[in-house]
Parts: sequence; C-alpha cells; structure tokens
Amino acid sequence: MRPVSRLATLAVALVVAGDLAPAQAAPDAPVPADAAGEKSWAFSASAFAYFLPDEDDYAQPTFTADRDWLHLEARYNYEDRKTGSVWLGYNFSFGDEVAFEVTPILGVVLGETDGVAPGYKLALGWRTLDFSSESEYVFDASDSSDNFFYTWSELGWSPADWLRLGLVVQRTRAYQSELEIQRGFLIGIGYKSVSFTTYVFNPDANPPTVVLGVSLGFD
Repeated sequence: MRPVSRLATLAVALVVAGDLAPAQAAPDAPVPADAAGEKSWAFSASAFAYFLPDEDDYAQPTFTADRDWLHLEARYNYEDRKTGSVWLGYNFSFGDEVAFEVTPILGVVLGETDGVAPGYKLALGWRTLDFSSESEYVFDASDSSDNFFYTWSELGWSPADWLRLGLVVQRTRAYQSELEIQRGFLIGIGYKSVSFTTYVFNPDANPPTVVLGVSLGFD
C-alpha cells in the first residue's frame, strides 16, 4: 500500500472519530448520578486505522451510548469488511479498590457477513493496572461453518496519568493472518477524554501489523 493511501486511511479514521465523538478501549462503566439524582447519557466513539502488510488498509469505527444499565453500540468493519453490527447490552459494575465492569451484549451483524452474535465487554482496574476485553461469537446466517469467535484484550500499565503501556491480543477474521491469535504491544497517550494509541501486532514479523487508534468521550 502506497504511503498516500496509508495516510488517507488514517485521515478517515480521525475524521470518523471526530464526527461521531467519543470512545475508549475498555467497556464503558455506568454513568454516575447527576446532581438531580438522575442518570445521564454517556457517549464514546473510536476509530482504528489498520495498516496491513499484504492487504488494503482500512478504518474501523465504533460508537457507544450508555445510560444507567443500558448499553448501545454500533461498529463497522469489525466482524468483516463492509459489514456493520448493532448491539444491545446491560451494564454491571462493582468494587472499590478493584473496580470491575462487565456488559453482556447481543448483536446483529449485516453486510458481507450476516448473523447474530452474543458477547461481552469487561474491564478491571487496580491502581495503575488495568485489563479490558471484548469478545463475541458470530453465528453466520448463511453457513454455520463460518461461525467465528472474535476477541480483543488488553493488559495495561499507566506509570503516569497521560501514558499507558501494555500488551494486546486479538482473534479476527476481518483480514488474513498466519497466526490464529495475534499478539503485540501498545503505547498510548491521553489527556482528559481524548486518547491516542499505537498497537503493533506480531512485532517479529516483517513487516508487522500496525493499528493506530483515537478515542473520544463525553457525557
């Protein structure tokens, strides 16, 4: 892929994130009560630009909306290229010193791949350490042999408020890879509700797969 094409893909990712506005890598927590004692909406949007060694680069946007227990989500290019999915979930959170958040979700997948998908999003936080994971199992509507388990998980450490380092693994069918489970590392920087993260998958490959992510969030 030519450099101009790669830059165009990244530009699309950033524009999508800016237009949709807000997101975060970990599952969203239920929103605290406001001064009137009512729950308010919280929104997030993220865009990931995939730079692939042997395929066309592409962008993967996600948008979420949460209010109290309710979780709504929309994704594109996640389960497959030119494929969208919409999700409904139920938020749970508990814990003080160790914060735990989990959201069972159910989705409908439409596009190059059609089907239904149960899954979950979860996050754990303790001091400067965090773990997040989102997984789903897609039941393909046209061919059960194409059923597939997707997952993306991160283990992070934040030595400073603005810096996050960690490890990442994923299993996907959105593009081809010699590895069933891809693994790598991440480096992220953030300020308030905005964050930028670079993921390098299969760092021992030549070349590796690089993913650039931007996320925004607001209430």
